[in-house]
Amino acid sequence: MITSSETRRPLPVLMIPLRRCGSHALRLRLNFSREFYSPYPLHVVDLMPLLPLYGDLAEDRNYFQLVVDVVGLQAASMVKWPDIAFDPVEIFESLADQPRSVHRIAWELLMRAGEKQQARVVMDKSLDCVRYADELLRLFPNMRFLNVVRDPRAQIASINRAIIHDFDTELNVRTWLSAYKAADRLLAEHPDKVLTIRYEDFLLDQQTVLRQVCDFFGIAFLPQMLDVGSSTEAARIAQLSSLWSSNHFPPIAAHADKYKQQLSMREIEIIETACRDYMERYGYTLLTAAQLPLNDELIKAAEIRSLKARAQAWGDLRRDNYRDYMLRQCRADYLAGIRRRLQRDRQLEQSFLAM
Repeated sequence: MITSSETRRPLPVLMIPLRRCGSHALRLRLNFSREFYSPYPLHVVDLMPLLPLYGDLAEDRNYFQLVVDVVGLQAASMVKWPDIAFDPVEIFESLADQPRSVHRIAWELLMRAGEKQQARVVMDKSLDCVRYADELLRLFPNMRFLNVVRDPRAQIASINRAIIHDFDTELNVRTWLSAYKAADRLLAEHPDKVLTIRYEDFLLDQQTVLRQVCDFFGIAFLPQMLDVGSSTEAARIAQLSSLWSSNHFPPIAAHADKYKQQLSMREIEIIETACRDYMERYGYTLLTAAQLPLNDELIKAAEIRSLKARAQAWGDLRRDNYRDYMLRQCRADYLAGIRRRLQRDRQLEQSFLAM
């Protein structure tokens, strides 16, 4: 249940539905507003597979452990939230009587960080959390969603080259479809809570799209939002990872078709076949006959290729950008350590009960 004091907190916004959609470009520009706050996201979705290992969250011991681990996830993030530290004991005590959820913990951290900045709106750029929209709306009935769509050919080409998803078109097209279908369900059930924009429209006319977003959030558009080169945050993260290197510069509209050099025509047809309905809905012109559907054989071969490409990508990252590699590996090690500890504790508990 949301208390009256909760409703006076910043308006919560989740960006959806999938990464590599220009999400950093939008976040960094909106952050010029003092009314708005959106730090580098926790991507709490990476913690979700571990939740069953915590046991019943109604038990204080288990929930406190989860609070400690979510606070630790923020500390292990590649990009630290400035000028704030969290006390797990205080967070746990403040949430003890509220609905117990990993999302409630993560959003409590974001709310507090936003309140310290005196923001009226806080946004989480953990786009993958679109699949948990129903739970989020139960926790925060006033939540809004910024749905950023992008040409699936361009988005999947970008995902293929990133370190954060799979490394094959056949696998990533399934990820794309799953995310957009989750966004569709949200749009059907709560159309008044969702603003949909196209990344390509942002490339062509930043001011119009940013004004539209600001109006939806109830904040003022600022001309400074058009000058991302003056963003100290953009400059800082551009140095940390090649994934973010372009965020310190104005977007280049011609890059919308960059996928034509990055994907084969076969890959383009696979994407167009799977995503045809969405492409027609959002105004993306097909380049092929779109008659190359996925099948189990294609997926099995893609999984083998992706595993090899993943190992190669991490090796290349370690060689070419030690800071990016070490920061990502630190977070991965943190999550792996949580899994080992929870599995160990469960085994010890079962051994104790068997005595």
